[in-house]
This record gives sequence, C-alpha cells and structure tokens, in this order.
Amino acid sequence: MKISGFTFVKNAVKYGYPVVESIQSVLPIVDEMIVCLGNSEDETDKLIASIDSDKIKIIHSIWDDNLREGGKVLAVETNKAIDATAPDSDWLFYIQADEVLHEQYHATILAAMKKYKDDERVEGLLFNYHHFYGSYKFIGDGRSWYSKEIRVIRNDKKIRSYLDAQGFRKEGRKLKVKLIDAYIYHNGWVRNPVEMQKKYTDFGKLWHADEGYVKWAEEEKKKSVEFDYSKIDSLTTFTGTHPAVMKGLIEKENWNFNIDIKKKNFKNTKHRILYFIWQNFGWRPFEYRNYIKI
Repeated sequence: MKISGFTFVKNAVKYGYPVVESIQSVLPIVDEMIVCLGNSEDETDKLIASIDSDKIKIIHSIWDDNLREGGKVLAVETNKAIDATAPDSDWLFYIQADEVLHEQYHATILAAMKKYKDDERVEGLLFNYHHFYGSYKFIGDGRSWYSKEIRVIRNDKKIRSYLDAQGFRKEGRKLKVKLIDAYIYHNGWVRNPVEMQKKYTDFGKLWHADEGYVKWAEEEKKKSVEFDYSKIDSLTTFTGTHPAVMKGLIEKENWNFNIDIKKKNFKNTKHRILYFIWQNFGWRPFEYRNYIKI
C-alpha cells in the first residue's frame, strides 16, 4: 500500500502557520509529501526546506489573484498538489497548513486504509475535528464549527477540491466515505491577537470582492489592532493531549486568553437549542455535510 500526502502553503512565516508541525505530523504514515509552495512574500520556502525528510517534494506555484473571491484559489492550489502525487499511490492524505495530526491516530488511519483499499465503494475517509480557539487550552464546540471533514481520498484524479478547499467532490457529486475514530487538530484560530487580526483582515481578500473588501477591511482596522477572541458562541476546555510535534509552539504561547466557558454567546434561540441537542444527545441536526457516509 502506497500513500501520498499533500498540502499547499503561502506566507506561512508572515501569518504564523504551523506548517512545519503540520507536515511532520503526517510524514510517518506517507511515502511522499507533496508541498505546493505559493509565491510567498516571506521565507516560507526556507521554512519548508528546513524539514529534514527525503519524502518531501516541492512544487512551485503562483496564486491567481483573479480567483480570490469565495476562496476559489485555495481549491485550485489544492488540486495542483493532488495532480503532483504519485500515480501509483493508493490513498492521498490531505493536511492543511494549520492542521496537525496526533500520532495516536496513525495506527487507526493505516488500518482503515488497508481495510478499504480494495473496496471501490469507499472514496475517502472522514475525520472528526478539534477546533482550537484563542489558546491551545480551548476548543470550539458551537454550531459555527464543522464537526467532520474528509482528509483521506482515493487516488482518483477525478476527485477535486471543492469551493474554498474544505472538502472534495467527484464530477460534482459528494464522495462516499467511511468515518474513522481519529481527529484532526485545527489550529487556525490560535495566534497572538495582533497576528490574528492581521491574518483575519488580509485573508478577507479571499472572500470579498475588491470594492467590498476595501470597505470591510477599513472597518476592521478601526476596531482594534488586536483580534477580539471574546466574540465566539461557545468554547470548552480541551482535556486531551496535543501532538508531540506541537510541544514547542504550545510552550511559546505568550498571550493571555481566559474565558468563562459557562457563558455562551449564541446569536439566536435556534442555535441555543441546537447546541443543547448536540451536547446532550450527540446529534447535530441540519449540519452541512459535504460527504455521504456509508
């Protein structure tokens, strides 16, 4: 069984992406790791080159600014990485630059890959998610977070990244997948508040048209130089362990973020009821699902 990993990244240094840790977290279970390296304004190329592994294969890319709106460029860059994977790989493992895999799930993932390798019905593997927010001590548990997403796909080049690269589709339809007992650790919302505000406003370009972005960005800059982490619907304390590769970054957390997890900030009664159902019955009614579980 052969496995290719793939990711894309741009301006990892400028925006504080844990991309080194992200890549290192999947290296033990892949035979190659494709990194689609965008035209960065910082030293991201040196950062990737610093990873000591002959499994890493870098392809260079220039992002198309005409595809910014709606985050389309993110899917385009993901597809470039997919297309660079080895044709004889059985599975492709996708990890985004702000996601990390815990080593405790390696065996589970490999077992699932072996189990379903020859079952053509299974087009991908579905993972659970921990969304860290504000600090590595807290995770989001409200309805604003997706609870599951596909991160392993069969090596079928008809499978394409979808919309803003959150999931995948094959010829326009949802993939048929198996849910496995493993989590992806999403760290995209854990940064020093000043760095987080900079990333938040800059990345608004990917979802707003040019005129709309200028107006939106100006309003954001008037608010504060620091990101306001308090505007979140619901958090809970993380009680598990972090991936070993994250030890250094966690020790460098140099800002103070504490919040009363008992206080909730739901925007309406509907969200409060949905949260109650999720917490008490483990059911998430009306949740968007970009996949079909089989």
